[in-house]
Order: sequence, then C-alpha cells, then structure tokens
Amino acid sequence: MTGCRSILNDFIPNNGGSVSFGNNAKGWIVGYGSVSRGNLKFKGVSLVENLKFNLLSVSQLADKNFNSFFTKNSCKILSPEINSKIKVLIDQHTLLTDRRRGNVYVVDMTTDSQTSSPTCLIAKASSSETTLWHRRLGHLNHQTLHKLSTLSLVRGLPSKEFHFKGQCESCLKGKQHKTSHKSIEESKTTNCLNLLHMDLFGSVKVASLARKRYCLVVMDDYSRFCWTFFLFSKDETSDKIIALVTHLERQFSLPVKMIRSDNGTEFKNQVLDKLCISKGILRQYSAPRTPAQNGVVERKNRTLIEAARTMLADSGLPLSFWAEAVNTACYVLNRVHIVKRHNKTTYEVLYKIKPLISFFKVFECPCFILNTKDSLSKFAAKVDSGYFVGYSQTSKAYRAFNLRTKIIEESIDVKFNEFASTSSFPSAPDDLFDLESFSFIPSIPSSSPSTESCQTSEDLSSIEEDYVSKFFTSFPSHQMHSQEANSQNQDDIPSTPLSPVLDNASIDVPDHILNSLSPIENSSSSDAASSNNCLDIIPFNKNHPLEQILGDLSKGVQTRSQISNFCLHAAFLSQIEPSKYQEALKDNNWIEAMQDELLQFKRQNVWTLCPLPDGKYPIGTRWVFRNKTDDRGIIIKNKARLVVQGYCQEEGIDYDETFAPVARLEAIRLFLAFAISHNIKVYQMDIKSAFLYGTIKKEVYVCQPPGFDDVHHPDWVYKLDKALYGLKQAPRAWYDTLSQFLLSNNFSRGTIDKTLFIKRVDKELLLVQIYVDDIIFGSTKQSMCEQFSKLMSSKFEMSALSELKTFLGLQVKQTPHGTFIHQSKYVKDLLNKFDMNDCKIISTPMATSPGICPDDNGEPVDQTLYRCMIGSLMYLTASRPDIIYLKGTPVLGIWYPANQICKLVGFTDSDYAGCSLTRKSTSGGCQFFAGCLVSWQCKKQTSVSNSTAEAEYIAAAHCTAQILWLQYQLLDFGITELKTPLLIDSKAAKNIIKNPVYHSKTKHIEIRHHFIRDCFEKGLIVPEHVSTRQQLPKTNLQKNLRKRQIKDNSFRRQVFRRTFGRHK
Repeated sequence: MTGCRSILNDFIPNNGGSVSFGNNAKGWIVGYGSVSRGNLKFKGVSLVENLKFNLLSVSQLADKNFNSFFTKNSCKILSPEINSKIKVLIDQHTLLTDRRRGNVYVVDMTTDSQTSSPTCLIAKASSSETTLWHRRLGHLNHQTLHKLSTLSLVRGLPSKEFHFKGQCESCLKGKQHKTSHKSIEESKTTNCLNLLHMDLFGSVKVASLARKRYCLVVMDDYSRFCWTFFLFSKDETSDKIIALVTHLERQFSLPVKMIRSDNGTEFKNQVLDKLCISKGILRQYSAPRTPAQNGVVERKNRTLIEAARTMLADSGLPLSFWAEAVNTACYVLNRVHIVKRHNKTTYEVLYKIKPLISFFKVFECPCFILNTKDSLSKFAAKVDSGYFVGYSQTSKAYRAFNLRTKIIEESIDVKFNEFASTSSFPSAPDDLFDLESFSFIPSIPSSSPSTESCQTSEDLSSIEEDYVSKFFTSFPSHQMHSQEANSQNQDDIPSTPLSPVLDNASIDVPDHILNSLSPIENSSSSDAASSNNCLDIIPFNKNHPLEQILGDLSKGVQTRSQISNFCLHAAFLSQIEPSKYQEALKDNNWIEAMQDELLQFKRQNVWTLCPLPDGKYPIGTRWVFRNKTDDRGIIIKNKARLVVQGYCQEEGIDYDETFAPVARLEAIRLFLAFAISHNIKVYQMDIKSAFLYGTIKKEVYVCQPPGFDDVHHPDWVYKLDKALYGLKQAPRAWYDTLSQFLLSNNFSRGTIDKTLFIKRVDKELLLVQIYVDDIIFGSTKQSMCEQFSKLMSSKFEMSALSELKTFLGLQVKQTPHGTFIHQSKYVKDLLNKFDMNDCKIISTPMATSPGICPDDNGEPVDQTLYRCMIGSLMYLTASRPDIIYLKGTPVLGIWYPANQICKLVGFTDSDYAGCSLTRKSTSGGCQFFAGCLVSWQCKKQTSVSNSTAEAEYIAAAHCTAQILWLQYQLLDFGITELKTPLLIDSKAAKNIIKNPVYHSKTKHIEIRHHFIRDCFEKGLIVPEHVSTRQQLPKTNLQKNLRKRQIKDNSFRRQVFRRTFGRHK
C-alpha cells in the first residue's frame, strides 16, 4: 500500500474500506493501481489516505512464489526459479524455522522448551488487602499498583494479582476531573463552510496600536482556514459575523450551514439568532465551562497566540504590536498549515490553488520605505526607516511601521534587511513607540486652498465601525479572502483627519489573483521599484479643482490616477451593473472602467473638442455598463462603453452607407469542420474598442460624456474623426478599415462570404473568419498563425489572443480526436432567465399524438416575453438542432470528429401535411462536411402540396440551395465539390428531379423549385434514394418522437456528445 498517487499506474478509484494503525488512527483506501519497480510489477496496490510510507508485504510476495532475502544493508527479492538451486544450501544452514499463521510469521518458543519445572500461578489478593495497599501507597492508581506487583519492581509488596472492585470514594473527591473527549479522527463535514467554529479571546491587557483589546477567531471545519477580527469590545462581534457570513456565501457560492461557539453573550444574542433563522443556519453551543467541546477553534487560539508571542519575542518590539503579530501569524498559517485529511494547505483546500510564499519576510525585520508622499528636495533622503509588520490584504504590497511618521503604511517599494536585529536602528524604543505621539500629519504647501483635503493616516482599523459594517456591500470583490477583512488585519494607528475620510475598506485578495497582476519580487530586485508608490488604504488626497472631484465631496478627493492604481492593485470587480452613470461614479471599479474607455479615445484620436458650428445639432451620448464573464460565468472584467444615441441620426446628413457583412453561423461551423478535418488548430483574437479604428466620412458632433464634462468648456461638443459605438455607420467603417488592411497584406476576400479572408503561401493556407471585432483564424502551418498575430498587433490593440474556447456564445473544446461545440452556459442562463430552473425534467420534448392548436379560450400571453423566448431558442440552434427538453440535456452539443473524408453530403425530407391548421408540409434538410453537421433547416412550405412526392420535391429544392452555397464556400477553402449526394427517401421525388418532362402531377409546382433539375443536369448534385429509417431530418427536425425513438435515434448518436463525454 502507498499514500502517493503519482507512483500508481492503471489507477481505479474505489472505496476499499479502511486500514488501522498502531496509534488507533485509520487510513481510508480510496483506490487501487499497479507499481513497476525494476523487473517487478506489483498489482493491486492500495492507495491509502495520509499514509506517509510505502509498505510492502512479505507474505504477499511469498504467495506469488517470490523469496525475500534480508541482509544487514539491503533486502533482495529473488525469482521463483532460484528455489531449486539453493534448497539444499538453505537446509544445511537453517538455524530456526518459524511457521506462517495468516499473513505473519510467528516464532513459537514453546516447542523448544524442555524444562520440567512446575508452572507458578500468581495468587489473587483479597478485596480488603487490595484496598489496604491502595491506601498505604497514597491512593496509587490501580494500573500502577498492578504493575508493581506483577513485575516485581519493588521489594516488600506481595506478589499477588490485585483486583479492584467498586470505586474509592476518597479518590473521587480528590482526583475527579473533567471527562476526556475522544479526539475526532477526521472531520465529518463534506464541503467548505458547512461548519464554522468561532471563539473570542481577550481582553488583552496591552491594547493594540489601534486600541483594540479583543480578537474574534473564526475557523472553517473542512478546510481549517482561519479568519481573525480585532475588536474594541465584545458587542462588535455580531456585526463582524454577519458581514463575514454574507461575504463568504457571496464569494464562494456556498451556504454556511452550521455555527459552533461557546455560550458567551457575544454569540448568544438576538442579532445572531435572527441571522441564523433567516438563513437556516444551525447553532451549536458547547456545554457550560466545557471548552473542549469547541476544541477546534480553542486550539487555533493557542496556536495563534503562541506564534504571535514567539514573533514578538524574536523581534524584541513592544507588546502593543500583538495584533499585527496575530494577523501575520494567521496570514502565514493559512498558507503553510497542512490539513491531514487532504494532505494540502488550508489555502489550497479553500481556493483550489497552491499558495505562493516566496515573498514572505521575517516579521518585524528592519526595512526602508521609499518616501513618495512628501515633496522632497533633490538631495534629501528618499527612504524612511521602519519595521516590517505584515502583508497587505487589499493590494500587492507590504505593511511597514514608519519610524518617522509613526504610522503603518502599505507599499511595494520596500527594502528589507532580514539578517539584522531591530536594535540596529539608533532611535530609543521608548520614544519610538510612544502611543501618545502618533499624530503625524504630512506637510502641505502653503498655497493649498482651504477647501481641499490633505492626506490622512487613519487606517481601516480606526475608521468608524459603521464604515466597516458596509464593507462587503460597498466593495464587492472577485473570489477574495475574508480572513483578514475589515479591521482584523489593518490594525494601524488612528490620527485626527483634517477632512472626512473616504468610505473605503480592506480585504485580503487571494494570491493567485494578485499574482496575475505582477508578482512580488525579492526586495533587492530593481523590478520591485517600478511598482506603484506607497499606497494607503485611503487614497492620497491631492490638491484638485472642485469641479473635477468625482462622487460625494464630503468623502474627500481622489485623483483619477490614484483610483486607477488603487483598483489595479486591489483587483476588485464590481458584481452589480449600474443602470445610471451617477451610480457608477460612486464605485471605483466602474470609474476605472470609464477612464479606460476614455483613454482609448485619446489613444485613437477619436474626437476633437470644439464649439458647435451653426446649423449643426449634437448627438447625445450615454454610458453602458456590463460585466464580462468567462465560459464558467465568473466575472472577469467590468466594462464601460460610451455609446452614441444613433437613433437621432438622419440619413443623408449624418450617414450614407451602413451595411457591414457578418459571418453566418453556418460559415463558422464549416470553418471549424474544415479545420478539424485538416488537423488545424483554431485561435481567436479580440480587438479592443474595434469601432474606434473606423474612419467616418460625414461630419458628426456628439455631446460630452456624462459625468466627464470639460471644466473650461462645458458647453462645447466633440467632433468625431473616428466611429463610435452606436453610430449607424460604425460597423461599416470598421469593416472597411479591417478589410483594407488585410487586403493590403496579400489576403484575398471570399467569393461568397465577405467576412472570410484567405492567404496562400505555396501550398500552405491561412484562413481568417471575422464577426465584427471577434476574429478566429487557423493555418496549415503554425508559423503563419504567429505571423498573422504579430501583423494584427502592429496595427490594432489586442485584448485577447488564445486558443479558440468561446466565440459568439459558442463554447468550443478542441482535442486531437475532434472538436466539441456546445452552449451549456447559455442553456443555464436561459433556464435562469425564464425561471425554469425548478421545472420538472421530462424525456420527450412535447406530446407526440395531437398537433399544437391555438387556445382561443385561454388567457393571452405576454407577447414581449414570448418573442424573447423564441429569439433565445433561435440562437440556441447555433449548436443544438434539437432545442428539446433543455432542462434535462443542458450539456449536449455537436461533435466534429477528426480524420474524416472531406466530402459534402446532403439529406432532405418532408413532413407531408404536418400542420393541422393549414395542412401545409414541412421541409427539412441537413448537410454534412467531413462527417460534421455544418448546416440544417426546418421550415414550413409556402404552398399546400397535393402529394408526398410534391412535398419531397420542394424540400429537395430547398436543400439544394443550401448545398450550392456550401459548394461555393468550399471553393475559397480550395475544395471543389461536384456531384454532391442528395439523399431522399422518396423514389417519386427522385424521379421527378431526374425526369425533365412536365406532366399533370408537377405542372402546378412553382417554377422556382424546378432549378433543382438544372443543378442535376450540371452535375452539382446527385439524388440518391435512402431508406426512411436512415433519413436523418425526418426523425430529428420535423416530428415529435417518443422516448424510445429518441434513445434509438442514430442521428443523435452520430452528431451529439455530452460535455463530459468523448471530447475530453
């Protein structure tokens, strides 16, 4: 058996029970596999959780006829063939032979014993004698008295077996203690946040730097992740717990099911009772004066306090830094403590990613902080001395105590001396840490207007608690920690502010999010100095005109640059899409998004500020806010778009041409089918603010962006030089710009599809498909893809460049075996949008017998909602020819197999007189290329057919039109398709196509349907007969099937796969 999964081959997960060890611990068998070592292969090796060593059974080797040879320095396993060669030699030198009993070898000493001495039996002491010796020996415990007698460890004690009956009353009075609690072998919880352990320690005699005396410790039972909060008094506990529970449930999408605490009134009160009742949280309390029942968090308290005490003793700093030490200990232990159950760190169990610890520093080691706040002379010292006291929870920065300003700052520009002691600084400790002298205020130029604010050194720990209670709703974040949220970590020094402080808060951001911004390098690296300036939790308030202050004036002034930097380092993402720009201006995340949009305008020289000429009318603008998500639905970006109210434009005055071609979904599927048949990897790229590159020809004026009016010219307007989103001519202008650029670089435009661009170099081919600003491309030669990427980057700013995964709502998975296209995320969004999450799952899409008729007596439906549903389902057909029972099949999609013959095949069929109201027939068709379904149709015919042959003939004409389009499209791919098979299950319809003679049965058919005969004569199609059971459109696009028919449907088996199926 082994505890290492990596050494196992052919692993099979299986619940094989448990293995007991000598210390009463158990290890669970989670699967089996094989291990190869040298020429041996061990099969049936068990994988046991938490097993630290690999164990090999000698008895099992013997069962396989292998011999084990043990020496002083090694053990050798011998092959079975050696038995006959060394049998005689072994018999000659054998000293002792032991028999095997079960799976062990037992040395039986009784067989060699030749003594004839009688057996000595130990006499039993009487009850009174036992009690006498128990009292003589000072009420010695029974087990020790028994050992003293039987092992003859003392002289003068009778060699008798002492048995005790009943209880010694004196022992009960003098030795009674609390009942021991059996240690829990493993947690019974099955997921994070199922159970939260809570406890409060304090009051600490020495107040922290922020005058805090209590610490609330919260611990997750499953992951053992810990959060700490520092409090002024116990009555703040309820607010902290409410904020934490709300934050955890929002960020991890997991409910808190149970809370365990002691009987303190800070936990047992009406406020928390109301919270638990509203959320259905179960409360558990330990018995009075029984802390062992809440032992998980009690033990964590001890661990945190001991770690903090050790760090303070090592640093030699005052005890007033205890909160910073506890906070740092919690931060570090969350990333290094190993959960025995999972053999992972607590951080990895909770956040599903390994923590980064390369930036850890020695607590309270001397450091030097770059001074970027004060206006320094050219030859003044640039750094302040200080001590490292922890890690920022809101940005990629360190927390350091500044010896000059006597406040705790957060900065990335810090140099450390981890090998020096804190005594290396010359300042006297008593003066350094005089809490009454913490009143530093930065210098302010004398010319500062009286209405402007200066920087405050007040940190979150000294902000009013009503600010803290608003934290989780005012500053939503993307998958952030909450362990050191609010004041639990930011235990800085409060100072008297000169102006009201901003309503900000701090929270611990997961390492993997901060690392994606810019990794923390070693403090000696020059790269570390290129990061942002020293960043306070409250952004620095610079002198600024009142007209350009964003948000509430009472909350202080923030410059746009500081807001951008603050958001960049905090990596906060707003979860709410504001409907008005006034709401967005209250959120730093959306302010940054709007600034990013306007910065793009400046880079592209989109407009020019000027007075409005006479006779011209400006077009209004408005902000549109959207949260961009990935294929899992996780918000990855807050996007603000400034759009023009194009409905105010007048044709001929503001615009002329507006049409811009876009790729059809059939073209995209054909592109992917061609790619997988030629083993081409498809990539995607997104051009940032693509419309801004388009040049407009008409003279257009727009109003200034709402909320960003020019201070000096508030009545001026912008003259557009480039296209803006919302302009009617914007798509056309962008298409012209992109197409001209590609054509000038040796690309050719598709004959049929004007959004397809082709470049041929010798026998190699590069294909580019465009859908507005989304581009997919692939090449038979990888270097051509790289060259195209560089070409586009030289002209346009790219915001995404990667392997194709999501395109126009289609989720694409490319593997060597094929390509899988699905819309599972879109299906789930539809079910959620129309409140169908709780609907019952059925096996058939609708009733199979009667047709659907209008309900004249029923209540009228909401026409807007109905149209919205129909439109949503129509778009779903991009990857689902069957828009049926979506609740039960959200993970179905189209499977494009690899290594298929590049051949175009069409199927056509009709449902004769299928409409019960008009008796019109329904045409159905589907087209395959290289074994991939690329196009399908299902449409009611415009006229009533007199026979099934006529209905089949008309359906074949519709299918032929689609085949012709595909043939012309394939010409651009370099494939000439002639004599495409058209499979029909009606011999009469096939004969009508081949026979050009009119007769009474066909003379009334509309002329436009007879072009199919011309296509047959030109050799473009070849009608062929196919049996009805093999006719794909009949059983999939036209008729309602029964449950058994759906299961036996060959079309579904051929075309569809599940998300977790073969495509992986």
